[in-house]
Amino acid sequence: MLSYFVKMKGITQSPPAVGLSEVAWSWVGAFLGIAAVAYINDFVLAGTGLIIVVGSFGSSAVLIYGAVKSPLAQPRNLIGGHLISALIGVASYQMLATHLWLAAAIGVATSIALMHMTKTLHPPAGATALIAIIGDKKIHDLGYMYVIMPIGAGVLVMLLIALLVNNIPKTRRYPEYWF
Repeated sequence: MLSYFVKMKGITQSPPAVGLSEVAWSWVGAFLGIAAVAYINDFVLAGTGLIIVVGSFGSSAVLIYGAVKSPLAQPRNLIGGHLISALIGVASYQMLATHLWLAAAIGVATSIALMHMTKTLHPPAGATALIAIIGDKKIHDLGYMYVIMPIGAGVLVMLLIALLVNNIPKTRRYPEYWF
């Protein structure tokens, strides 16, 4: 029993702090990426009933602008993880809407399993599945359109900004790999 709890102490030190330049470029990327999807949401899609910004994009911004070398931040993971999770989230809601607790558990757990199986693990995508299930009427009314808009379109906009911004400084490179 003690060995179980001993594992929780960790085995390494925390990583070193990043330099001010890294902080600045992460900030610029996150600002421009979220600004782009929020602007499209507020001005381009106004009155259409469509949205392009969801809460899970905030977490994606941390990865694709702040942790650009992480395997979890690569385009395959960003796009694949969100699309798979959106699809599973919508399906879970449609099959189990009368039991939201079960739909939420199955949706997130199945999304994680499928992301593992397809090598597209992207932690914010778990929230994408959950948003499809516990979201408001506007989200539920989208049905499978949720996979395309806001999720597909939103991640493509954020990816484009990541490609542009993350490759400006000589010290950064994005992506590390595509597939």
